Amino acid sequence: GQVKESGGGFVTAGGQVTLSCTVSGLSFEDTTITWFRQAPGKEREQVLCNSWTGYTKYASESIEDRFRVSRKAAENSLELKVAALVPKDTGTYYCAAARRHRPTCTQLEGAGPSDYAWGQGTQVIVFV
Repeated sequence: GQVKESGGGFVTAGGQVTLSCTVSGLSFEDTTITWFRQAPGKEREQVLCNSWTGYTKYASESIEDRFRVSRKAAENSLELKVAALVPKDTGTYYCAAARRHRPTCTQLEGAGPSDYAWGQGTQVIVFV
């Protein structure tokens, strides 16, 4: 399968950004998708996991307050909207589609990079 992110760019603090993750070569309806981000000089971290069931598991309450995902089945894409952006949201955002068939987010805990098909990432730069 192939994964491609789009969206991002320079965004004013307090604003909103919309990212998309488009999946091909995989059955989108059976695919669990995870968004990660990597801030400059830091390790990549998981932001949220959107299960093939539609359930979303967020990394923290603060993430859940500002991050929203929606599945667009007709486009084989998962849209991520981030509101009330702050400078610490700056980083490269990666979308990863689980290679397993219909895994839950819990089943993917501890999964390694090879368990996913990765996109190349898209940058979000938040400025004051």
